[in-house]
Amino acid sequence: MGHHRHLTLEQREMVMAFHAQGKTITEIAEEIGKDKSTVSRELRRNLNHRGRYVACTAQHKYQERRKGCHRKLKLSDEGLFTTVRRLFVDLHWSPEQISERMRLEAGMAVISANTIYRAVYRHLFDLEPLSHGNRGLIRRLRHKGKTRHRKGSVEARGKIRISHLIDERPVSAEKRSRRGHWEGDTVIGAKGKACLVTMVDRKTRFLLCRKAEAKSSSAVGKRILEMFEGQPLLSITPDRGKEFSNHEELTRDLGVEFYFPLPHHPLDRGTNENTNGLLREYFPK
Repeated sequence: MGHHRHLTLEQREMVMAFHAQGKTITEIAEEIGKDKSTVSRELRRNLNHRGRYVACTAQHKYQERRKGCHRKLKLSDEGLFTTVRRLFVDLHWSPEQISERMRLEAGMAVISANTIYRAVYRHLFDLEPLSHGNRGLIRRLRHKGKTRHRKGSVEARGKIRISHLIDERPVSAEKRSRRGHWEGDTVIGAKGKACLVTMVDRKTRFLLCRKAEAKSSSAVGKRILEMFEGQPLLSITPDRGKEFSNHEELTRDLGVEFYFPLPHHPLDRGTNENTNGLLREYFPK
């Protein structure tokens, strides 16, 4: 990265004074501590029709030229801004959905999900001033703008017995090359009541979903047995929740192993997590 610094207004005033005194370009450059090519270019760009150099005029021209040097912000386009805001605010699409749908329809990248996230966190889509402490449309994000765990947090929930870790899964599960490798979790409803049991195939992204009367190992296990009837089944990678504590019994009944990710590693089951995020929009707590 270069260390070039543009001329300041004070330096331009010095150039104007020395130029009026008849000093050479080399002498002016030595006086202001710049390379003579910088001084030569400055005078060539900004001398008026009388051959005079005016500092304030040169500074104004410099500021106008600088406006065209920066990349235009994607959302400064009114049409794109209106479309993205409508999809995010009115239709409840996620930034990833908006970005990928536009890429699909246009046949090229239009706007990235990260650009949309930055706009949300900068409150560009909040058309009205926010009161103190109001997070505005950040709350429209699926995670409501909250972090999953604070740094240094310790898992306080009950722990279950683990049979196999995720790095023991078959290669076909890692490469998503065969149907039958499933990621599982639950989407809870009101506390202590029903939940949705979700299983997503890693290769096809096909979703199996059943309602369990309670978030308990027995109720969830019953639904898992039902939903896998007639389905290809090679492995299951569930969350570490206590509702999957009877996985050894399910292994005997289904004839398939369960593989568990490390704690606080939801991206190891990213397909299922993203699917549950979609479901949560239509099945709020």
